Amino acid sequence: MFNDLKNRNILITGSTSGIGLSAAKFLASSGAHVSLTSYRHHEEIAETIETINNLGGSASFHQVDFCNDEACETFVEDFVRERGGIDVLVNNVGGLVERRQTEEIDAELFDNVAYLNMRSAHTMVRLCLPYLKESAKQNNWSASVISVGSIAAYSGGGPGASLYAASKAWLHTINRSWAKNHATDNIRFNVIAPGTVDTAFHADKNEEAKARMSKGIPMGRLGTSDEMAPTFAYLASHLMSGYVTGQILHVNGGQFMS
Repeated sequence: MFNDLKNRNILITGSTSGIGLSAAKFLASSGAHVSLTSYRHHEEIAETIETINNLGGSASFHQVDFCNDEACETFVEDFVRERGGIDVLVNNVGGLVERRQTEEIDAELFDNVAYLNMRSAHTMVRLCLPYLKESAKQNNWSASVISVGSIAAYSGGGPGASLYAASKAWLHTINRSWAKNHATDNIRFNVIAPGTVDTAFHADKNEEAKARMSKGIPMGRLGTSDEMAPTFAYLASHLMSGYVTGQILHVNGGQFMS
């Protein structure tokens, strides 16, 4: 079986839990080096790194506030100093922040959601571009940027999630611009748009609520983080997706069909 992810340097934002951590573990199982990043320090991070190392890859932990441009710049510099370059960027950090109806949304919440879901992704792409270009130039394969969108970008999101849904729609759209602008740099830009996945994002839902949500999904259940993970490997690999760019890849159990 071919594998062009071995020894690749993959920078993942927001990767100590949920979809990000599952993606990190799966990519590491292909022999890649992955970054584990979080705004807060995690007591169990040493154990997580050991688990990843046992999968055949390697990992390093970086504590980063992705709503701070200087912190993002320091993180990228530290990662490159440590690993020598960046081959793949995964923009996974993001979140709802807080559910509020339109009349309850103030400037502070608007800015927080926009910064977390939009500006952080743009900042990371801007900072990583020189290294991604160098990676594509030095190797016989393309560099890759994978951003995590959402089914909410199409549905408008659930109650009180208008800002989140709009920010993910923005991410879907700018991904197409990035793909067009940097195709000649041999950098591919794609989005993974999960449906309803049973992660901390839905921690406020009880089992009854999750059962109701499942009824709207053709496969009859919520997805899992581990089911998202192989899609990241597909889009990170030049051999598997070298002619795929500017796409939104839906992983949602049939919840949305384009």
